[in-house]
Amino acid sequence: MKIRLPWMNRHDRNRWKATQNVGQLGGLMALWLEGRIASWPGYQPNWGPDEETRELIPTLAAANRAGYVTIASQPGEDPQTGFDGLIWEQKAAVEGFVRNYDLLRALVDAAEKAGLEYEVADTLDTGEEGIVVTLRDGRPYTTFGGYIDDVNLHRTIWPGIGCGALNDVFRAVRVTLAAPEYGAAAGETLWSTLNAVIAPGTANAETVA
Repeated sequence: MKIRLPWMNRHDRNRWKATQNVGQLGGLMALWLEGRIASWPGYQPNWGPDEETRELIPTLAAANRAGYVTIASQPGEDPQTGFDGLIWEQKAAVEGFVRNYDLLRALVDAAEKAGLEYEVADTLDTGEEGIVVTLRDGRPYTTFGGYIDDVNLHRTIWPGIGCGALNDVFRAVRVTLAAPEYGAAAGETLWSTLNAVIAPGTANAETVA
């Protein structure tokens, strides 16, 4: 039986600490998604993505390498009875940070054209409520996006990253995208749209001021 130590190994810790910008964070996030590094700071040490995320890994890894640094994602799922005997509904969604202006514009334009729900907010934004992406017994249960404070940003999501990278995150824009409806079929709209945006050559080096 493999034992998962409750701390990040030294090699991974040093790699995250050396990051100087959002682009480097995205590169390491892609490697974590692909199982090529064991840990990322905002997740339980030495654990990879949730099982439900497995089929999304190619898209998420490519998005991170393109400059959309994801911190949360889930596939769409058809209504089903949960462990508590209640009906759960899940909407495909993804949330992350963007510093590249052209990529930001491309994501928003594509979301509008595809009829996706989306939210764009400053990294520390008090005015956004987020997008409900999971219902339990018909009531909101999980939200992506919305308000985040600086304590959670650097102590929960990005602890231990380089000072340059953390400063870059604070200057980034948080983008949340969600499928227009609950269910697996509607979720395909989100992932096909994201795949089209992150195709090679979509973005360049211009950053959000």
